[in-house]
Amino acid sequence: MAIQTQKIEPHWNYFLTIERDLTEISRYVEFDKRNFRCFSIEFARILLASGAEVDVVCKQICRNIQSNSTANNILDYQNEILPVYANIPRFQINVPRFGLSMKPWSEWRKPTNAPKWWTAYNKTKHNRDLEYYRANLKNALNSVAGLYIMVLYLYKNSAENGRLFPHPQLFRVEEKYVGGGEIHLLDSLVNYTL
Repeated sequence: MAIQTQKIEPHWNYFLTIERDLTEISRYVEFDKRNFRCFSIEFARILLASGAEVDVVCKQICRNIQSNSTANNILDYQNEILPVYANIPRFQINVPRFGLSMKPWSEWRKPTNAPKWWTAYNKTKHNRDLEYYRANLKNALNSVAGLYIMVLYLYKNSAENGRLFPHPQLFRVEEKYVGGGEIHLLDSLVNYTL
């Protein structure tokens, strides 16, 4: 008996795995603003995994934009990605289950400005002994939401054609951008919901 195969999107699957881990943590720490500063080894793991994946995905987006791109840091990514996808700083992610919404790339509205969660990722990665408190719920949520946005841009064609499955458990984009249950990339906004 033959098994049919099709191309999978590895960064999508990795995002879903990180998001699933974050969902699991919600059983122990309520996703509420009163807990945003709560830090733990699990939040550190989520922050480090999603930050590292954002780095990889942003490099790939830059190479998709310009094949000879040498971008290798968050400010380089900002300089190469924003001219093509100018609305990324305004892209809102919702977490309806917990009544949350966030714009994880909002700091990119200003030139040469890294997101706060990205700074937390780097400080946690390089100076965990002093900066461990930055591995908190707020930064974990924003880093995974930031990854979600970039993975949608990386897989723009698959997203537009409704081929990114399964759907995320927690994260949704603003419903006002949804049409027909598919992802629509109008101008430079990625729109996704169930």
